[in-house]
Amino acid sequence: MNWRLIYKQGAQLLLVLLSALALKQYYATASVDQLRWILAPTTFVVELLTGSQFEFESHAGYMSSDRRFVIAASCAGVNFLITAFLMLSLRKLWSERKTSWRFIPAAGLVAYLATIVANTFRISTALYLQRTPLEIGWLNENQLHRLEGIFIYFGFLLLLFLVSERKGRSKRSEPGTAPSSIPDQARTFSSNQADARVRPATSESQVHRDGLLRQSFFPLLVYYATTLGIPLATSAYRTGPVASDFLEHSAFVLLAPLILLLLFATFRLAVRVASRGLPTADTHAGGRNESADHTDSADVLIPSV
Repeated sequence: MNWRLIYKQGAQLLLVLLSALALKQYYATASVDQLRWILAPTTFVVELLTGSQFEFESHAGYMSSDRRFVIAASCAGVNFLITAFLMLSLRKLWSERKTSWRFIPAAGLVAYLATIVANTFRISTALYLQRTPLEIGWLNENQLHRLEGIFIYFGFLLLLFLVSERKGRSKRSEPGTAPSSIPDQARTFSSNQADARVRPATSESQVHRDGLLRQSFFPLLVYYATTLGIPLATSAYRTGPVASDFLEHSAFVLLAPLILLLLFATFRLAVRVASRGLPTADTHAGGRNESADHTDSADVLIPSV
C-alpha cells in the first residue's frame, strides 16, 4: 500500500473541502461591493447580450437604466461556483490516483468561467421574463424565478460535467495512456480483421454512453450536498416562516434536477435507438460474409453490452 499517495490524496481532498467551505463562509457575509470580482464580468456580458445598460450602486448592486432590475449579491452565483468547483475537483480525485496539485486552481478557474456563463444566461432569461412575463397558474412569480434558476444552474452543471468527462476520456485514449476499461474477454473478434476493428469500437462507445448516463448522477449528488446539505449543516434551517420557505425551496431543489435528468436519459435513449436503426459498415461486411460463407458470419457475433 502506497501510504505517501494516500496521504497526498487526503491532503488534496482536505484542501478542496476547506476551500469550498471558506468560499461559502465568505459569501455568507460578503456585501455586493465585495462581490464585484464576479458581478462585474457577469454584468458586462449581460450588457453585450441583451443591450441593457447597468450602473453600479454601492450597497445595492448593478441597477438597470430603467431602475426596474438590479443585479444584487444574491445574483452572484457563488453557490454555483462552489458546486462546480467541488464537482470537478472530487471527480478528478476519484478518477485519477496520481494527480498534481495544479488541478485545484485549474478547477477553480474553470468553475469561475462556467459561473459567469451560467449566471449570464440566468440573468438574461430573468430580464426576458420581466419584459414578457410567463404565466403559469400553479406557480407564483417567486416560485417561477426559483424554478428557472434551478433548471439553468443544474443544466449548466450537467453540461460542464459532460464536457469534462469527454475531455478526460479523449486524454485517456491518447497514445501512451491507460487502455480501455472494457475487458478483452467481453469481446469476440472475427477472423475478418476489418470486422474485428469495427466491432470493438462500437461496443466500447455503447458502454461509454451507458456509463456516462449513470455517472450523471454524480453532479446531482454534489448539487444536493451544496444546496441542501450545507445549509442544514450550517444551521440555515430555522423555525417559522424561514423553515416553511426552506421546505419549499428543498422541494424544488429535489425535483427539478430529477426532471432534467429524466429528459437527458430520454434524449440519450432516443439517440441510441436511432443509431441502431442506421446501417453500419460492419452490417454490410457481415452481409457479404454471410452470402459467401456461413462460417464467417457466425464468427462476427458479439454479445451486446
